[in-house]
Amino acid sequence: MATGEDDLARVARMLAELAPGPVDLTGRLFAQWCTVGSPVGEVYVASTDRGVCYLRTGESVGGDDQRFLEQLRDRLGRPARRAARPPAGVAPALRSGRPGRLPLDLRGLSDFERAVLEATARIPVGETRPYRWVAERIARPTAVRAVASALGRNPVPLLIPCHRVTRANGDIGGYVFGGQVKERLLRLEDVNVDEVNDLAGEHVYFLGSDTTNIVCFPTCHHARRITEPHRQGFRTIAQARRAGYRPCKHCKPAELAA
Repeated sequence: MATGEDDLARVARMLAELAPGPVDLTGRLFAQWCTVGSPVGEVYVASTDRGVCYLRTGESVGGDDQRFLEQLRDRLGRPARRAARPPAGVAPALRSGRPGRLPLDLRGLSDFERAVLEATARIPVGETRPYRWVAERIARPTAVRAVASALGRNPVPLLIPCHRVTRANGDIGGYVFGGQVKERLLRLEDVNVDEVNDLAGEHVYFLGSDTTNIVCFPTCHHARRITEPHRQGFRTIAQARRAGYRPCKHCKPAELAA
């Protein structure tokens, strides 16, 4: 394998010398990979000339470089070379949970999968949304199972925060790195996991303020500011509407009638 990669590198340099402009052919032939620290330990990050294309926790691959590279080849279909440093912006994005303008290479995904990930990327740090919310955001309200499947194939978890998508019944749901890691990530972001579970036990999935008559998801930052005397719980948005409440414009629970 090493010899093949050296041959490709030599060919890339030769072609680059013949090319009329500053074309980085090596960058187009090879992916780059490295390890970076994150809130859940070391992660493997791979990138192409278009952006970050693949990410896995060290724990998920047993800290085995070769295992990660095998997964990367299955995903990308091109050789990879170890980089001296991570792509610019990756480390702060992992620390903050906010990818911002970090370029991502999502080639190979279907239009549906891209739409799911784009909607998921808009969920703020410290908040969660149910799978159906994502389905509603992409105008596919009945595709809840397909949304869950698409999130399970997310090539860049942590950067596109699929850990912030949970079940409507309050359960945190599945995750590519396992439920314990998902819960750990949510707690690190200060998501009110225990309160959500307690409310779900009482069949309360939305919280309203009787001073503003606005109803939210329990993890919405507006809901978390409601003081106990002014808090009203609802099982459905329809129930909240009947009581005179309107959906929050931040967390947008309007579409979820059940």
